[in-house]
Amino acid sequence: MMRFVDVNPFFYPLHGGIETRMHDTARLLAERGHDVTVLTGRLPDTAEEETTEYGYRIVRLKSRFINIYNPPFISSEGVLEALRSLDADTVNYNYRWAPSYNKDLGRYDGHKVFTYHNMWGEGTGVVGKFSEINDNIFRKTLDTFDHIICVSDYVKGDLARRGIPAERMTTIPTCLDLPPVRDTPEGDYILSLGRLVKTKGLDSLMEAMVDVDCRLILCGKGPEAKNLQKQAERLGILDRVEFRGYVTEEEKDSLMRGCRMFVMPSIFESFGLAALEVLGYGRPLVYGNANGLPDTVGDAGIAVTPGDPKSIADGINRLLDDDSLRHDLASKARAQAERYTWDRYIPLLEDVLQGKSV
Repeated sequence: MMRFVDVNPFFYPLHGGIETRMHDTARLLAERGHDVTVLTGRLPDTAEEETTEYGYRIVRLKSRFINIYNPPFISSEGVLEALRSLDADTVNYNYRWAPSYNKDLGRYDGHKVFTYHNMWGEGTGVVGKFSEINDNIFRKTLDTFDHIICVSDYVKGDLARRGIPAERMTTIPTCLDLPPVRDTPEGDYILSLGRLVKTKGLDSLMEAMVDVDCRLILCGKGPEAKNLQKQAERLGILDRVEFRGYVTEEEKDSLMRGCRMFVMPSIFESFGLAALEVLGYGRPLVYGNANGLPDTVGDAGIAVTPGDPKSIADGINRLLDDDSLRHDLASKARAQAERYTWDRYIPLLEDVLQGKSV
């Protein structure tokens, strides 16, 4: 048995891709006999400490939040002191936009790994410039880690081009428990689901919908929600674009099972967790040819040019007009999703955390 500490400023009840991965790996490592603690910021109405039904512990630090973006800017007290008191064999850090965490993780002198979830300098406009500056600053901290886990080979290659030795990195993608197979008929809609942020390319999808004769259901929350609704109204497409906002897991399950296709026209995408989810339901994708997304989708979708409404519309219409192609890609989707299971990757993660050569 070893003692692992997984660090991220945010954790449940916030349900993002990083938080879901942390929960899955924590419970699976606990099942394999390890002592696992999640060290995180304390969100409102959460306990300072708890042991979950899945066998891992959560320790939450006193924190301050500035809600100028989603997720908010966070500063937590006593990160380094908490790390030292937990006395881990290995610490795994998952974030790089929280200075209070970055500073203390850089000073922590125990064995530590960093999991790289996003693209370097990810973002558009001012956000992209700020992200680039932040990543350049964080580079010095990154160099203090013993090993780097990358969520895709594309991320690994990008970091290698920036001078990080390949032998210091291992690709371990985010995996999901696949839903049970059911024979569900297609509905009369296409689906897009995720955080409503500029990097998802959804403004181009709105423009593309002018030339698509099918209903789009758009699910999710984020800073671009109002802008996208105003854009849809300006383009005169509110009769075919439905903004659902936040949906429950049950609603998401039903929507993914019944969609004709999933549309994900991302500009940046290190891996594409939402793409993996819909592949598990046996549905094809129209997706942005960006970063690690093509590797995730494989041969179960049609790649389009990010930021190009005509390319996006052409990809959607191609699948709508060709039942044979749509069903062929759908038949490949589940097999592609089955490449990303924790049964396959949790032993590799265990080896990395234990400092074994991989």
